[in-house]
Amino acid sequence: MAVIRAATAADAEAVTAIRVVNRQYFEPWELSSDDPERWYTVDGVRAWLTDGRERFVILDSGAVAGLVSITGVERDAFQSAMVSYFVDAARTGRGLATAAVEAAAEFAFGELALHRLEAGTATANIASQRVLEKAHFTKVGLLRRHLRIGGEWVDHFLWERLETD
Repeated sequence: MAVIRAATAADAEAVTAIRVVNRQYFEPWELSSDDPERWYTVDGVRAWLTDGRERFVILDSGAVAGLVSITGVERDAFQSAMVSYFVDAARTGRGLATAAVEAAAEFAFGELALHRLEAGTATANIASQRVLEKAHFTKVGLLRRHLRIGGEWVDHFLWERLETD
């Protein structure tokens, strides 16, 4: 059974439902935004899912359980992109995020012919760090005051996985 599949506009309601139910769980890691509600409305999520980037729903026995994205694709000398993900809190601890990140990496290194995938995790986000470790990413550094979350600049660890890893 597939772990991920390409997200479509038809997935907006299911993804929005996960976002709404898990809002408190996700908010400590959410980027500050001029429109934070966009992540919690069907129209906002639909626009997100169909923005032209590589977005995949994470499946749990066929049901939508989260999202994994490949964004910021850089070509030429870089051949790299960023990976990000979230899973319904009720489904964590079962390897879904790890399997989804691994499947996204296979897509990135195969279909997209990338050389490197990068990810960032807030230094306090231990669960996300475990996902990346299990998905064969290597922690390569600290990005000081990297992203604004909750109105404050937050340090992040930088992770990478090469196509040869």
